Amino acid sequence: MRKIVLLIILSILITPYGVDAQCAMCRAALESNAVNGAAEAINDGIVYLMAFPYLLMGGLGYIIYRKFRKRSPRTSS
Repeated sequence: MRKIVLLIILSILITPYGVDAQCAMCRAALESNAVNGAAEAINDGIVYLMAFPYLLMGGLGYIIYRKFRKRSPRTSS
């Protein structure tokens, strides 16, 4: 089990951080200075798309936490 965890941690640390994942259309829209509000709108869209997976996983984690908390009553001896 420790080997698997170590391999996962090493694979996360080895992955490159400088990944360029911007599509060609977004790059062209941001590089042209014709539309100044486009860069702001694209950045807002990125933040919007980034926030929802975290909110969904947080909500799911909270639901699981509540179910396990209700299921296991604490006994005092």
